[in-house]
Amino acid sequence: MNLVVDIGNTLVKMAVFQNASLQYKIAIPGKDFFQKTEEIFKSFPHIKYSILSSVIKNTEREENFLEERSELVILTMDIKQPFTNHYATPTTLGKDRIALIAAAVKNYPGENVLVIDAGSCITYDFKNKNDEYLGGAISPGLAMRFRAMHEFTGNLPLVKAVANPAATGNSTQSAMNSGAVNGVLFEIDGFINLYKSENKDLTIILTGGDMLFLSKQLKNSIFANSNFLFEGLNYILEFNKTQ
Repeated sequence: MNLVVDIGNTLVKMAVFQNASLQYKIAIPGKDFFQKTEEIFKSFPHIKYSILSSVIKNTEREENFLEERSELVILTMDIKQPFTNHYATPTTLGKDRIALIAAAVKNYPGENVLVIDAGSCITYDFKNKNDEYLGGAISPGLAMRFRAMHEFTGNLPLVKAVANPAATGNSTQSAMNSGAVNGVLFEIDGFINLYKSENKDLTIILTGGDMLFLSKQLKNSIFANSNFLFEGLNYILEFNKTQ
């Protein structure tokens, strides 16, 4: 069994896999990492391998903790990847984007795939049918757009996203929702249409924290998968076991 650990700025997300089958997942505050991870190892005593991906620079304690209980693989820019990476600045490529493309290779080998991760930022990552990663795009996520309008102006409030907003908002809040939500939807559909015009038989994957909110409002047909990042990290772990 494998333990997948993804340490973010506020939450730690963990998943347990039996080969490629997801058995368990959880998201916890960073302060609960050691207690909860110990519980996971006790609940799944057959965990032999683990992989750690982190946006935090200093994770020595977490690394030592995992190394004492499993064979640990740490996701770095130099790790062996199950695809050909044509990114011009590979050392700046986010670990989450590496994992998402790995999942695309695992689940859709030999296909053109666009992976859209709708989180704090919206990332677009494309791999072709030769399993070559060519890059993509990064833009502000939905919550970031609302915060930017509030923080960079003197009078606009901080509002929450509302599904299916009217094109013409009749109040400041509804106008902000129209601009932010419809803007994101137009952007995503626009990118999908652009990639479709350049690549035949394109598969589109939508994942990330805003996946459920956005998936039913998009005009294009997509596959929604909330576990895509976990699947990619697990595949990288499996790929590096045999190297």
